[in-house]
Amino acid sequence: MLPSLFISHGSPMLVLQPEASGPALARLAAQLERPRAIVVVSAHWESHDLRVGTAARPPTWHDFNGFPAELYQLRYPAAGDPALAADILHLLNDAGLPAQADPQRPLDHGAWVPLSLMYPQTDIPVVQVSLPSRLGPAMQSRIGQALAPLRARGVLLIGSGSITHNLAELDWQAGPDVIEPWAKAFRDWMVDKLREDDDEALLDYRQSAPQARRNHPSDEHLLPLFFARGAGGRFQVEHSGFTLGALGMDIYRFG
Repeated sequence: MLPSLFISHGSPMLVLQPEASGPALARLAAQLERPRAIVVVSAHWESHDLRVGTAARPPTWHDFNGFPAELYQLRYPAAGDPALAADILHLLNDAGLPAQADPQRPLDHGAWVPLSLMYPQTDIPVVQVSLPSRLGPAMQSRIGQALAPLRARGVLLIGSGSITHNLAELDWQAGPDVIEPWAKAFRDWMVDKLREDDDEALLDYRQSAPQARRNHPSDEHLLPLFFARGAGGRFQVEHSGFTLGALGMDIYRFG
């Protein structure tokens, strides 16, 4: 059975400058059974209501500004999977989580950037599920639990965000060995609680974790972790590291 994954996707430049986490993503993909399809919850598809992308050919969305021209030339032309999207809608609705089809949604960079490093052949269908971020970690856990049966059907479930995400405090001159203590403290607390499977502490992380609001001024980049955890099993760190001093690049496996 495939696991579920949490991927810290970093900057869109990851696809051009993969540093240490790019090879880690490639190694992880090579170790896994080849998925028949991939489902992604990205921090970059925040929505009021729960939505599922149903496009047969979702376009690549360059949902960012100010990056080199080369980045805007890249495409990730993976097919969608309308039949799988319909199954996801049924699973969510059966779990008491009403969801709507969205036939227009393109793949945002939270989906296509890490997938470009994991599955560059673009030959595995991809379906995105939105992030109703206002409903918090408990809702993401429920969504993960509802979609967990897909793992036994050869579907890889991915939450794509960031273990730390305060863009205002990044050090753009920092080398790979520079780690801000406040970012490390938060990441280490999260890893400890994930290993302990401490549901109460994790769901209440904004009150309980050290420097929680400094690491996540808003929590949309951490919420995909709760989707992956809800969908998976035993926790395992696949890769750990920081870039720009405070941007966590961790990759976690569940199950």
